[in-house]
Amino acid sequence: MALTNDTNGGHLRVPLPAWLKTTFLTLGSIAVTLLGLLFITFIIGRVMPIDPVLAIVGERASQETYDAVYHQLGLDKPLLVQFLYYLWDVLHLDFGTSLLNARPVSEDIARVFPATMELATLGIIIGVVIGVPLGVLAAVRKGSWIDQVARVLALVGYSMPIFWLGLMGLLVFYGILGWVGGPGRVGIFYIDVVPQVTGMILIDAAIDGNWDVFKDAFSHIILPASLLGYYSLAYISRMTRSFMLEQLSAEYITTARVKGMSEWNVVWKHAFKNIRVQLITVIALSYAGLLEGSVLTEIIFSWPGIGSYITTALLSADMNAVLGGTVVVGLIFILLNIFSDLLYKVFDPRAK
Repeated sequence: MALTNDTNGGHLRVPLPAWLKTTFLTLGSIAVTLLGLLFITFIIGRVMPIDPVLAIVGERASQETYDAVYHQLGLDKPLLVQFLYYLWDVLHLDFGTSLLNARPVSEDIARVFPATMELATLGIIIGVVIGVPLGVLAAVRKGSWIDQVARVLALVGYSMPIFWLGLMGLLVFYGILGWVGGPGRVGIFYIDVVPQVTGMILIDAAIDGNWDVFKDAFSHIILPASLLGYYSLAYISRMTRSFMLEQLSAEYITTARVKGMSEWNVVWKHAFKNIRVQLITVIALSYAGLLEGSVLTEIIFSWPGIGSYITTALLSADMNAVLGGTVVVGLIFILLNIFSDLLYKVFDPRAK
């Protein structure tokens, strides 16, 4: 650690290490992003054409009751003071009380979020396991029938509405063939059979050793997870193909082939190695998209996740639940970006 002279005051200054500067910058950017997210959600709650007081007391309440609740909610205070109160509550994980069930919104989110996480995690696993090799193969066999099939699959995945695919999937695989379970997380006979540990029923059933529940839960989750996996597969395979085509046309790849290196090593140990960092961003964004964008899938399959929770709250004018869910979704994006930055340093030494 070097010491430098301060020509103005004559004092010695010790410069901060690079890693400490990076940490401060990262924490600062996270704080600014979070503050912006909370400000936006606060403004949304104020500009929505929904009176939170009427949503609580009803339209037939007296003026005295209305004024009392209006004062209790702090709506008579300046906007800046209201925002500071809102910021303080959110930092303490207090999103208010749901108007639908009179329970704290934070408890509701903690109850429904594991279901969405379980569905989205299985979906992104399907998307990565199939999408990455498919994209690599399409790039290596550019112009072949494999490439054409991969491009058509990606195009269909982008073009087809996921709610239509969900309805067709239920009709064919559940209604006609009977290969999968129907809507919901488990059959009616297996509800609340295993104790909740993580909130993700596959893991909880495995921990409990109840393989009948595990099998039934898997039959219910495989269809919606496959649809989400196909949706992410379309994006991941397309981006993988694009990244690989750029690398395969580089001079170092030509040099490796001229030297007699096997095609396997050229593709996987050289070209693919150089796109890992880019794929991290693609996969992280896809995962975040599944966590917050699986609303239609959850509604079609009666999946009790955060997407259906926010939708139900919005239709019922339960703004506490809507804003609480929105903040959680925003935090997911922030945390996944941080996780991506950490993985950069693992896969790319230059990022250190």
